[in-house]
Amino acid sequence: MFQIDSASRVPIYEQLKTSVIQLALSGVLKPDDRLPPVRALALQLGINPNTVAKAYKMLETEGYTYSVTGKGSFISEKLSGQAPKQQITRKLGELIQSARSSGITEAQMHEMVTQLYANDKGGSSND
Repeated sequence: MFQIDSASRVPIYEQLKTSVIQLALSGVLKPDDRLPPVRALALQLGINPNTVAKAYKMLETEGYTYSVTGKGSFISEKLSGQAPKQQITRKLGELIQSARSSGITEAQMHEMVTQLYANDKGGSSND
């Protein structure tokens, strides 16, 4: 469930934090869902429990989770209902950066988006 790439230059605690946020944004983890205990997750991922604890602490500090003494860490309401818009905004930002580096102008991007919307009236039919 949680994605960790040991070959990545991104610190493992940061990868774990990002993975929890992405799972919550995508609806896999819902508000008030309990995260796995620190030791259990560390064992499952083959990482140090202090690394998991650091990721959990960062998530709590940023308001993505909350902890209940003796019960564990839980997903907060902060991420509920934001998934589609945040994911699309992030992806659009990446596409815009790519378009700029490829020499595509803002006007050309607008034209492309307008054409795509026109060609996809009523949503995707790839269900």
